[in-house]
Amino acid sequence: MASKQLVNNLAKLGRSRQHWMSPLAAARNASSRSDVEKVTHTGQVFDKDDYRNVRFTNAKRYVNENWGIKLIEEVPPKECTERVVFCDGGDGPLGHPKVYINLDKPGNHICGYCGLRFVKKEGHH
Repeated sequence: MASKQLVNNLAKLGRSRQHWMSPLAAARNASSRSDVEKVTHTGQVFDKDDYRNVRFTNAKRYVNENWGIKLIEEVPPKECTERVVFCDGGDGPLGHPKVYINLDKPGNHICGYCGLRFVKKEGHH
C-alpha cells in the first residue's frame, strides 16, 4: 500500500518513472538502447541486467570509435636502411624516451611506447 502511495505522490510531482525505479530495473530499461551495447576500446561490455548500466539511463553513452590502436595502424611502416634505428615519438618534449630498435629480423618492428612501425628495406644488410 505504501509503495502505491509513493508512486502516486511521485506522479503528482511530475517525476518520470525512470527517476523512481530501482537501479536494476532502470538498467534493464536502458539496456534496450543501442548506445549501451556499444563496445569500448577495452572491450568493456556489461550484461543486460548489470547494475552498472544504470549510469546510462538518463544520459547517452559516448564511445569514441577512433581508438588509438586503429589510428596508429593507419600510419605506414617507416622503411629504413640501417640495422638499428631509434624512436623518440617525435615532437621533442611531447615525445617519449628514446628507444633503439633492432631491424635484423624480417618484418615490422614496433615501438613499445607509441606503436610506430619500422621495417628494413629489401636488399639492405
